[in-house]
Amino acid sequence: MRHVRWILPLLFIVVTSAAPTLPQQGASAVSAVLKAATDRGDVPGVAVAVVNRDGLLYNAAAGMSRTLTHTPMAKDAIFNMASMTKPITSVAIMMLVDEGKLKLDDEVAKYLPKWKDPLVISKFHEADASYETRPAKRPITIRHLLTHTSGIGYGFSSPTLTKIMEKTKKTELDLPLLFDPGDNWAYGASTRVLGHVVEAISGQKIDAFLESKILLPLGMHDTFYLVPTTKYARVVAINRRGNDGKFTELPVPATIPATVQGDGGLYGTPSDYGLFLRMLLNRGTLNGKRILSEKSVRRMLAIQTGNVVVKPQRSADQALSRNFPFGAGKDRWGLGFQLAADRQPNRRSPGSGTWAGIFNTHFFIDPTKEIGVVVMMQTLPFYDEPSMKVYADVEEAVYQNLR
Repeated sequence: MRHVRWILPLLFIVVTSAAPTLPQQGASAVSAVLKAATDRGDVPGVAVAVVNRDGLLYNAAAGMSRTLTHTPMAKDAIFNMASMTKPITSVAIMMLVDEGKLKLDDEVAKYLPKWKDPLVISKFHEADASYETRPAKRPITIRHLLTHTSGIGYGFSSPTLTKIMEKTKKTELDLPLLFDPGDNWAYGASTRVLGHVVEAISGQKIDAFLESKILLPLGMHDTFYLVPTTKYARVVAINRRGNDGKFTELPVPATIPATVQGDGGLYGTPSDYGLFLRMLLNRGTLNGKRILSEKSVRRMLAIQTGNVVVKPQRSADQALSRNFPFGAGKDRWGLGFQLAADRQPNRRSPGSGTWAGIFNTHFFIDPTKEIGVVVMMQTLPFYDEPSMKVYADVEEAVYQNLR
C-alpha cells in the first residue's frame, strides 16, 4: 500500500432522534453480570460506565479493588489505564492537524529527525537473534503512526523483537522496523512517537498538553499520569492470574511512580473516560467546549488502512498477555482506534472504535447506536479468557436492554 486516498463516509452521526437510554432493567442486568463474575472469582473486581452523547447512563462496580485489605470496588476507583492512553494522544495529534500545525501524510522525520531514512529487518536469525537490514521503501508518516502501520512493534507482542531486545538491550524505538511503512499492521510503540511529535510541535511535555488541552476542558479530573497522594486509596491493585487460575495481588506501592508517555501511563476512572467518549459522540464537543473538528472525528472513526487488516499479535510472554486482539484478520484501523468489521447479535455495530490497556481496561464507542462503554479491571494476563468474558457479557447486557 503506497498511497491511498481515503473516502470518508457520508454519514457519521445523524442526530435526528433522542439519545439511547438504558432503563432500570438494563442497569440491573449489567449489575447482575458484574456481581456474578466477581462472585465466581472470574475477576477480583470490575467497574463499568455506559454513556450516550448527553450523559452517563450507568456507572457501578462490583467485587474488590484490593483483596488483601478486602476493600470494596467503588464506581470511582482509579485504574492504571495503560494503552487506553493511546486514543487520547491520538486526539492530541488531530487537534494539531485541526490547527494546521501538521498533516497526516507529513513525514515523521520533519518533526523528529531521528526517524529519517529508517531501516527494516530483512532477515532474522532465530538461533542467535542476529538480523540483517535494508533501507525502508518509504518514510514513516504521521498516518502510519496513528494506524500502527509504521513497522514499529512492541517486544511483548513480537517474539522477534523480544529476542533482539534481550540480546541488544535496546528499546523498540531504537531497533529497525518490522516491515515497510504502510505495508502491514503490528501493534507497537507508534503512539509513543506521536507523543514526541506533540512535544516537538507544541513545546509542551505530553502530560502538560493532554491536561491543559483535553483532560481539564472535558472535566476529567480523575485522570492523570501522576496520581495525587490524596487519591492513592482509590487506586486499584493489579492481580496476576497463575497457571492454577488463582490470583496473586500485586500491592499498590507506597509511592505510585508516574510513567509519562504518549502510548501509556494514564490513570483514570470509567466515568472520566466516558467523558472522552461523549466528546467523540458529540462530534468533537462537550458542554460547549470544542476539542476536535467534526471532520477530525469522522476521520478517526473511518478506515485508514485500505486493505491492510489488523493482524493477530502473538504474545512473547503468556503470563503478561494472551494472543490478541479479537477481530484480527478482518477489522481495520482508523486514526487511533480499531474498527469493528461486522456485527454479531447484541454486540457493537460495524465501524465501532475500540482499544484497551494491558491490565484489562477496555472501551468501545459505537457511533451508530450512539453509545460508549467502558469496562475496567486490573488483571493479568491481558486478554485472558475470564476477563474478556466479563467484557463480552457487559456488552451483551447493554445491547439487549438499550432503548
